[in-house]
Amino acid sequence: MSLNEEVEVLRSVPLFAKIEPSKLKLLAFTSERLTFPAGGELFHQGDPGEAAYIILSGQADVVIDTPTGEMAVAKVGKNDLVGEIAILIDVPRTATIRAETEITTLAINKDLFFRMISEFPGMAVEIMRELAHRLEATTAQLREASNG
Repeated sequence: MSLNEEVEVLRSVPLFAKIEPSKLKLLAFTSERLTFPAGGELFHQGDPGEAAYIILSGQADVVIDTPTGEMAVAKVGKNDLVGEIAILIDVPRTATIRAETEITTLAINKDLFFRMISEFPGMAVEIMRELAHRLEATTAQLREASNG
């Protein structure tokens, strides 16, 4: 995938939709493109967080450790952002991301991620919306589990 193709992919990610193409080109250029095989882990629950990942292609499971073993709690795919919680609040990874299919990502290191947020407040709003959506979905799952 060329730099211009990566910029086009980034433009289709809601988080980056309003960022000018020249800034997206810089983001694509300074990010690390990584490919993981099916079954490979982008990161493991409990690991320190040094980067967030934008999924360019493929699909992965979000897996958490529980007292009874691993549990898949969500699926992520093209245009999704994963790993941002650990770098936003400087905590260990809250879940494992395991590739279901071969997956290609752009890894954005912590410093670049914070620079992008400070330069583009709209990006911070989109992150808040995504995190609020995830919290609502988790709350609904907990409510459903407690009723069942």
